[in-house]
Amino acid sequence: MPARLIAAEQCGFHTEGEYMNDTVAITGRGVSKVFSQTTEHEVRALDNVSVSIAKNEFFTLLGPSGCGKTTLLRLIAGFEHPTNGAILLEGTDISALPPFQRPVNTVFQNYALFPHMTVAQNIGFGLEMQARSKTEVENTVSKMLDLVRMEALRDRRIDQISGGQQQRVALARALAPRPKVLLLDEPLSALDLKLRKEMQLELKRLQHETGITFVFVTHDQEEALTMSDRVAVMRDGVIHQIGSPVEIYNHPDNRFVADFIGESNFIEAELIAADGKTGKVKFTDRVEFDATLPSATVETGPVTVIIRPEHVTLTTNNSHAHLRCTVNNSVYFGTDTHYYLTLDSGEEFVIRQQNQRGEKTVSYTHLRAHETSLHLVCRLLLE
Repeated sequence: MPARLIAAEQCGFHTEGEYMNDTVAITGRGVSKVFSQTTEHEVRALDNVSVSIAKNEFFTLLGPSGCGKTTLLRLIAGFEHPTNGAILLEGTDISALPPFQRPVNTVFQNYALFPHMTVAQNIGFGLEMQARSKTEVENTVSKMLDLVRMEALRDRRIDQISGGQQQRVALARALAPRPKVLLLDEPLSALDLKLRKEMQLELKRLQHETGITFVFVTHDQEEALTMSDRVAVMRDGVIHQIGSPVEIYNHPDNRFVADFIGESNFIEAELIAADGKTGKVKFTDRVEFDATLPSATVETGPVTVIIRPEHVTLTTNNSHAHLRCTVNNSVYFGTDTHYYLTLDSGEEFVIRQQNQRGEKTVSYTHLRAHETSLHLVCRLLLE
């Protein structure tokens, strides 16, 4: 048996054969949450949200501040109760249950560790509160320390370890009682860039080895794309799209999703032909491209085309299949260079082009879009 599955079994978690199924862990049915002191000052944090999260899935709630993602997490944890709708855990309505009666644990943004306790004591605290036997607590703590690779630091106090190590302790403490769902409320936000990237990989490894459902909240699109099996993009208390990172990035359902996930260029054009979910668009300088459509019911007429900066190549080739442009500025980022352009139509455009060793400086005058990457959003979806 692979080493990672042995480790998972020893810790009491599900092995790979068990957690590759698509059984639903968490279900939200028409969930709304309204905060109000008077009827005139209501704040609708969630508005009729429905979502299903599979067992053993790394699911991310992504969106800007105030979009409702943390409120949804708190409803799952039991720290808040829905105004309308229901939260189900494996098919059972838990909406009215207090947090301590839910097999759900939370890793908070500030970790909430006890500074006067050692690493091992912090990890075992929750088990002791559950009146587990001394032997079980000691065995579980040892297994958790091994899982997060901190056995050598078990007797250190919390104020004697780094931020990344404190993050691991918080994760180990949350995983120790073997919850069915682990909730993570922006736990990487306080870490520096390098450590944050390391912890992204660490979180994914822990989720993969334990097989526990992770529900992760972040406003950082890179974190969402790096770690998630699926992502729910939220704004104003509503889920705008759910899908894999590849689906969300390459096929956004609307302009907000396209703009929030990565960089995008939005170019006005005309849809001159449509056949199912593919069509042909014409730009203002009469150049035509094939593009994917958001649905098979889009009608011909004015549209907006989404083009990612890395899906375009600058060239000096004066071909009728290319758009003319003027390069206004370029910014060197080491691995790639960002070019800031103005098209002949007057629209601003950004290109991200990977740098090649020994590349010569060239005066670019045209750009070539990779036709398979053009995605069209009809005006109806832009509101």
